[in-house]
Amino acid sequence: MTFTFQIPNSDQQTPIAIEPGSSVVFVGANGSGKTRLAVFIEDAAGSDAHRISAHRALKLNPAVPKIRGAEALRKLRLGWEHESATIHNRSGSRWADSTPAVAMLNDFDSLLQALFADQSVTTLDTHSKARSGTLTQAMPTKFETLSDIWQRLLPHRQLVISGDDIQVSVIGGSGTYPASDMSDGERAIFYLLAQALVAADSSLLIIDEPELHVHPSIMSSLWDEIEAARKDCAFIFITHDLHFAATRAAQKYVIKSYTSAPSWTIESVPDDTGFSEEVTTLILGSRRPILFVEGAGTSLDLAIYRCCYSEWTVIPRGSCEQVVHAVVTMRANAQLTRVTCAGIVDADDYTSDEIHYLNGLGVYPLPVSEVENLILLPEVSRVIAQTEGYAGADLEQQLSKLQTAIFNTLQSQAAIDEVVVRYCRRRIDRALKKVDLSGSKSIDELLSEYASQTAALDIAGIAAGATKKIQDALANGNLPSLLTIYDNKGMLALAAQHLKQTRLASFEGWLTRMLRDVVVASGLAPAFRRVLPPVQAS
Repeated sequence: MTFTFQIPNSDQQTPIAIEPGSSVVFVGANGSGKTRLAVFIEDAAGSDAHRISAHRALKLNPAVPKIRGAEALRKLRLGWEHESATIHNRSGSRWADSTPAVAMLNDFDSLLQALFADQSVTTLDTHSKARSGTLTQAMPTKFETLSDIWQRLLPHRQLVISGDDIQVSVIGGSGTYPASDMSDGERAIFYLLAQALVAADSSLLIIDEPELHVHPSIMSSLWDEIEAARKDCAFIFITHDLHFAATRAAQKYVIKSYTSAPSWTIESVPDDTGFSEEVTTLILGSRRPILFVEGAGTSLDLAIYRCCYSEWTVIPRGSCEQVVHAVVTMRANAQLTRVTCAGIVDADDYTSDEIHYLNGLGVYPLPVSEVENLILLPEVSRVIAQTEGYAGADLEQQLSKLQTAIFNTLQSQAAIDEVVVRYCRRRIDRALKKVDLSGSKSIDELLSEYASQTAALDIAGIAAGATKKIQDALANGNLPSLLTIYDNKGMLALAAQHLKQTRLASFEGWLTRMLRDVVVASGLAPAFRRVLPPVQAS
């Protein structure tokens, strides 16, 4: 059976088809109508749907009254245990007060009753067949299946299930503790496993926020186990967690907006974009232009970029080449052209022609060798010192002390040589990444082409130029010029010492907090913006 439905939008409908044994993931930001979509799909699928709400109560009480399995399942699926209950009771009974989008799903008791009932029926059937001599292999109870999966996910914990109680034992420890004392994560795993196992055959399982209360380290494994245990079912995951979405082998959609019509703007995540699924999903889900930046995305780097380019979605891309590739790829990708982009890379002594070329691509170099060096620029460090109460002559003296401390790290030729070597490595790496040998048909052609393309790489000249630039900056007291080439993490510690009289970690934490607080950062943010390159979306 194929589950099919149409999701309405402003001018058309988006058809969705899901086969049993497969899944679909919808990703959306807060306020994008994710839960409303879950409700819509539940209504469209009718009695085939089994929805697990994001608003779910996780109070586990094994001492629930034991009732017939059919009653427990009706109560679980429809909200009313009476034999006359139908799908029409689901909205007002399972979802309290007919508010399925916001109602708290409080069905853990019914879930446990269904599991205990299944255990009783299955074990009695096994007992009867064993007594009659017709038993070939005992069928596992749903409790046993749940316990096996639980053990694989949480190998340090073991469920101890009797006819009327659930305990947890610690592997390698002594004694047990009641299931009611489970952690939030343990209860969430138990609940999700149980919901999937007791769902009707060939159901459409709709899970709103599958990552809720589940530790990231086992989240992917949990849903792998659940999907494997219920191959007869189809799964719809509705989430805001990009990492979770990226772990699922599924068709993915981004929910961009919602209106009460109801109507959703939904886009399929395309294949072969040149980006990972996680990044592609983030791009499609963004309501702002994308700014690709060089670096790994430390908290301080991101705080600077997000504060100063607040109208952009900032995505770290590692190296300069990766930033350029991301911008070029996104511009060239037809499926993503509705989202504009630009890039920022570290200064690397680019020539005016190279800067012009990069700008033409939508990529803009920093005025310093790495983003942390922005803090050391006089215009920025001045504002930081002022937050400590420095003013007038005291302020100028403190900034002079910082500059002197930075210059003093380069008083020996050996220290300068270390900087020059690092700089040369970057320049060589940049040059070699431009080498294209794809046209070579033989070893001789390969050697010739390589020699030709690397002939202009004058390492001695690059080193001499870098050395002179450093020496001139030191001689002229030109700190901004030095910062275009000097990459030394220790300089930030000097800033912490001279501007805030604190250690590096505290300084970085303070800066990050300042930049995240729009009100507090009102003096600091403009200083950063004045030294950062203006970028234009394209």
